[in-house]
Amino acid sequence: MDRFDHLEHLDKHLVEELAQVARETVRDELREQSRKRRRTAMLYAASGAAALYAGGAVALAVGLALAIGLPGWAAALITAALLGAVAYVLRGAAHSDHGHHTAHRVLGGTPPATPPSGLGMPYPPMPPQPPVDPDTPHHRA
Repeated sequence: MDRFDHLEHLDKHLVEELAQVARETVRDELREQSRKRRRTAMLYAASGAAALYAGGAVALAVGLALAIGLPGWAAALITAALLGAVAYVLRGAAHSDHGHHTAHRVLGGTPPATPPSGLGMPYPPMPPQPPVDPDTPHHRA
């Protein structure tokens, strides 16, 4: 038994070393992925900020164009109403994408009926035959 004691020490050392290498590899991979995602998030944020300023410039241009023939307060009020209408339409478009869910379909059949309790939770589908227990003997009549 004494001749294998040094092998046990080597096994433990090898396992510890492999675990350390695996941890370092995973840590490096996660660091690289998070660096890429951070860069992407910063670019999206910068894009959003630029779009916000562009929208403000367009709103200012519309207001100034309306101010040519109208008083300044009326041009600002019309511009605000236009921006509100655009926001309302965009909000409606966003809600229509999420609001209309298609009915859930069950592959190979119809959805189960709701239980008589009225809770609205459907029963799970029943198998066509009861499951066969491999431990019980099979008797044929």
